[in-house]
Formats: sequence, C-alpha cells, structure tokens
Amino acid sequence: MGNNMKKIKLDIVGLSYSQTQSGAYALVLGEVGGRRRLPIIIGSFEAQAIAIEIEKMTPSRPLTHDLFKSFGEAYAITVQEVIIYNLVDGIFYSKLICSDGKKVMEIDARTSDAIAIAVRFECPIYTYEFILSSAGIVIEGNDFVYLENISETPEDISTVSSTASAGFGALGIEELKAKLQEALAEESYEKAAKIRDELNRRKAS
Repeated sequence: MGNNMKKIKLDIVGLSYSQTQSGAYALVLGEVGGRRRLPIIIGSFEAQAIAIEIEKMTPSRPLTHDLFKSFGEAYAITVQEVIIYNLVDGIFYSKLICSDGKKVMEIDARTSDAIAIAVRFECPIYTYEFILSSAGIVIEGNDFVYLENISETPEDISTVSSTASAGFGALGIEELKAKLQEALAEESYEKAAKIRDELNRRKAS
C-alpha cells in the first residue's frame, strides 16, 4: 500500500460551463488544505448537472443525476463517498461507495457522473496520492484565469457577476424574474445563473 494509496479529500474549486466553448468543459478539483489542483475535462451535460446543483437551482424536470438520487433514496441507499481511484491514458476512473445501512457496495461510474452524484448526496470526494502526484497541477496563488470561480471569496464573485450579467442591466426586477423563469423552463441554466446574479446584486445595492 504505502503512502501512494493515501486517500486525499478533494473539493470542487472551479467549473467552466460556458456554452460558447466547443463541447469541452473543465471541472477543477482541489486538494483540501493543499495547493494541488486536478483538472478533469467533462461533457457539457455533466458540467451543467454539476453547476445546477452547486448553484442550488431546480430544473423543471429531474436530470438523470436527480433521478439517481431519488431512486437511491426511495430504497434507503445513500452514497457515502466518491473515489477517483485510477488514471489510465488520461482517463479518470471513479466509483461510488454506497450503503443501505447494512451492506456497503462499490459501483463504477464515469468521473463526471460520480461528481454530479456526489454534490447531490453531499458526500465527500477522494482520490489517491499517486493520482494527484501524477496529474495534479500545483498552483501559486489562486489565479483561475479560465474558470468561473465557485469559491466564496467576494472579489471573485463580483468580478464574475459584473461581467456575466451584462445585458440584464436595463431590465426591471419583475422582468428579470420573468426571464429567470423562462430560462429555467428552457433549461438554459447558464443564463439563469446570470439573471439570478443580477437579481442578487439589485437586492444588495
């Protein structure tokens, strides 16, 4: 075993889900209490599924990952943790550690799905030292130039939302609320997030 298989807890530190990019989205996980970051390229559907849950939005119909959660809960099965356990040819392998209170099972999952499920069950995400040491990027400072930051530091939020909500400034509060409902109905979650940011800014000012 050795130190190589040491379990390291990860947090989601960044996610790009701009619909302007061509199909490839980056999910960035960071080691808790450390400086290494693990960027994982995921598809747009999974990026949105993760974003929606982080932003605490309710889609008009349950997404696949919401369905997975309801299905699990209906039979009293919870996901206790997600482990990114291997990396082969640039592909991350993950599994869900599930329990019905008596028996613990490991279920294989694509990493993007595993993370989308982890945020719904609010369970921890882990990886092993050997994966972080081979694929992790050490960052000096916290400059995520290419990412929408989800960290709760005020200066990040204000820079993201001031650029993000351009174009909604001319609308009144009621119009914005109507637009928000419209965006949710169309499942344009990126747009919905921007409108929500604009509404929050109005409340704050």
